[in-house]
Formats: sequence, structure tokens, C-alpha cells
Amino acid sequence: MKLYISRPLPQTVLDRARQHFDMTYRTETTPMAEAECVAALEGYDVVLPTLRDMYRAEVFAAAKNLRCKLLANFGVGYNHIDVAAARVHGIEVTNTPGAVTDATADIALMLILMSARRAAEGERLVRTGTWQGWHPTQMLGLHVTGKTVAIIGMGRIGKAIARRCHLGFGMEVVFFNRSPVADAGVPARQMPTLEAAMAAADFVVIAVPGGAETRHLIGEKAIAAMQTHAHLINIARGDVIDESALVAALQAGRIGGAGLDVYEREPEVPAALLALENATLLPHLGTATLEVRTAMGMMALDNAIAFAEGRALPNPV
Repeated sequence: MKLYISRPLPQTVLDRARQHFDMTYRTETTPMAEAECVAALEGYDVVLPTLRDMYRAEVFAAAKNLRCKLLANFGVGYNHIDVAAARVHGIEVTNTPGAVTDATADIALMLILMSARRAAEGERLVRTGTWQGWHPTQMLGLHVTGKTVAIIGMGRIGKAIARRCHLGFGMEVVFFNRSPVADAGVPARQMPTLEAAMAAADFVVIAVPGGAETRHLIGEKAIAAMQTHAHLINIARGDVIDESALVAALQAGRIGGAGLDVYEREPEVPAALLALENATLLPHLGTATLEVRTAMGMMALDNAIAFAEGRALPNPV
């Protein structure tokens, strides 16, 4: 079978792909253009796309003599793929859950600490040569240990964040989830509404899937429910937060700070957000370790190989 991989992947993943498929991989690191998405559907049995390779309904409709039968997505998030449209055209979709859980949870904790303790601001101070030395009231931030964290979305990643916060920092955990969660893995209280969870916390961590159902879930009303010293952390998808509402709250000092790994129109970051000292900004580092990206690639290939061998798909969505 012919396999198309949309971005460069770790070498061990490419080597394994060659063992099982007539494999072609695209060397560009940018997302595929619409015409490239269409061509891949027409020319390959399996396509391995990733973030911002936009497989929308019109892309499937534009493909002539469609050959592809599986989109083996590299990543747990798949809001760039119209799964319903894919199925209409006889294409299955898989993803890579589990492989990303711990690394993404680690980034959430890093952003909590960086935002609370003003780490990015402090590093800029040192690098620009404007640091005047230690004194008792220099760059006072928010103590993390013993505080309350609200986790929005108590799935695999949300539970991993809860464990780190509670067991590592003695934090009280509250959360909001669309369905009841019987076991969060640590002592935790499920709150009745999004706003109630956000109001109860010193730190709010967004860990919901992306997609139409969660777009701008965190808007002006939700942000207004936060305490004025609280920090908002996003390791989910950028458009879960209404970026304009967040910028306005940060500019006015209505919340203490924000730590972001993702952005609404990524990789574009608004100038107003870049200008804020109370915003810690990372370039989508959630799963950026060689071990994790290799595991993600291997899981995507597990799905592709199962398809080629006529077996049940390990990770259908």
C-alpha cells in the first residue's frame, strides 16, 4: 500500500514506515495546502496528516477517483479533520491518544509555575541587562503550593494534570467536565458549571478537545468569573479561548496572568498579547520531546499497519 506522511517525523518512524509501505514523506514543515490534501487523497491508500492539515468537507468533495481509505492522524487532537465528511467518503480516521498525555501534562505544570512566578518576565530582565540584583520585594509572584487548581476537561490529560498538582504541590483540585467523572485519580470536586469551577481556583487549566463544540468555550463570561489574582493556562487548542477577551482581561488586570502553549490563529500571535508582561507564551511545545514524538509516530503507524493487514484499528475516532 502507498502511504503519504505530511511532515518530517523522527527517523525511526520513517524507517518503520518504509518497512511496511511504499512510503512518501513531505519534507516541508508547514501545513499542507488544500491542493496537496486533495492530491494525497487521490494518490495514496493511507495518509498520515497532522495539526493544521485541513481535511475539511470541501477537500473530500474535490478529490476525484479517491484512493485513500484511512487518515492516520499524528496527534490526539483531530479538529483539523472533518471526521463525518471523511466517513461519508469511506475514509476512517485514527489518532494517537495516550502517547501525548504525560508530556502535555508536564507543559501545563511548567506554565503554571512560569506564569505564577513570572519566569519569562524575569528571564527577559536578565537577558536585556536591566536586572539590578536581588531585593526583598523584587518580582513578587503567586505561591503555587497549596493553592486550588480548576481543570476544565477531566480526560486523560486532565487527570494527569490533577495528579501532578495534587501529589506534587499539595493543591486542591476542582474540575468541570461535560459528563460525570467517577474517579479523577486524586481527591477532586466536580463543579456544576464552568464558571463555578473557574471562580473557585487560583489556577485554571484548559484541557478540553478542540472543535466546534469547544470553540470560545472560555470567553468573556468565563474569564470574568475568575479571581483577580488567578492564572489561566491553555495546553488544549488555541480557539478554545476567545483570545480578544483574554487580552482585554490581561490588559485591565482582571486576572493575574496567562500561560499559553497554543493560539487561536496559530502561528499568528496578536501584537497585543505579545506586548503583555503577564502573559507567558510558548511555541506549541506540548509534546516536543523526541521520545514522545516517536511514540506518536509509532502509534499512528500501528493504525496504518492494522488497516493494511485488515485488522481492527487500534485508535479509531
